[in-house]
Amino acid sequence: MNTSIKPGQPWLDTKGQRIHAHGGSIITVDGVFYWYGENKEKTIPGSGIWHYGVRMYSSRDLYNWEDLGLVLPPVLDDPSHPLHPAQYMDRPHILHCAKTGKFVLWMKIMGKDGIQFQTIAAADKVTGPYQVIRKFRPLGMSCGDFDLVVEPSDGKAYYFFERVHSELICADLTEDYTGVTGYYSTHFPQPGPPSVREAPAYFRRGRMHYLFTSGTTGYFPNRSEVACAWSYHGPWKVLGDPHPGDAEHLSYRTQISSVFKHPGKKNLYIALADRWMTDLPRELPDIDAA
Repeated sequence: MNTSIKPGQPWLDTKGQRIHAHGGSIITVDGVFYWYGENKEKTIPGSGIWHYGVRMYSSRDLYNWEDLGLVLPPVLDDPSHPLHPAQYMDRPHILHCAKTGKFVLWMKIMGKDGIQFQTIAAADKVTGPYQVIRKFRPLGMSCGDFDLVVEPSDGKAYYFFERVHSELICADLTEDYTGVTGYYSTHFPQPGPPSVREAPAYFRRGRMHYLFTSGTTGYFPNRSEVACAWSYHGPWKVLGDPHPGDAEHLSYRTQISSVFKHPGKKNLYIALADRWMTDLPRELPDIDAA
């Protein structure tokens, strides 16, 4: 039994197996925590396997996680399908739509031609099974890393994503959370990588909205940035590096994928982050200062 969270160490489920919920998020339903993300159990060098579906785990204490298996399995017999293991599926996010009662799962797919789009699935229960209902390019844009958020006061949902590779977009979702209305705003414009912001991770404290973002340096870690605003559509004010204790200025060698606010604690926020490159040398340059 785990009695604490140990950042930076391999995390095992209740059966002693390594947890595979990469690019992950946590959603709470009826007092149970559900952690889900990319299943990378078959992703090894030379395998040609980028993912093996979306995997989910459940917990009541955030320390010990039971493997619930694949809530959205890969599609093995169609290489052109967005969920074929060779397709670049990343960063799944689930919202519960009170209006329809559905759990809606969005996934970023980076096509072989470099164009990125969204694939959306839905289910009656948070644990699935999820069925793919559409794939599209929101607003006609090549859409990269993203986050989804629901406004608790009225149930309206918003979609933050990187418009590859130029700026960050905030777009209003449709009432059923399966598309965008067409209304959007643009933020943090940059001429190109590595300064373009990606990997948006939204959270809110009181009336203030916050966004973590990452620079665009591939899988090499870089300095995160946090910004705040009084509304979803901004304007956003950049506050700087959210990791002042990191002497390397590389976000503790991670990239934040989401921020989870504990529903039973007043001010407990937990950032979920991945170390995409685990074989880096002990001494690394500060690439932002180079």
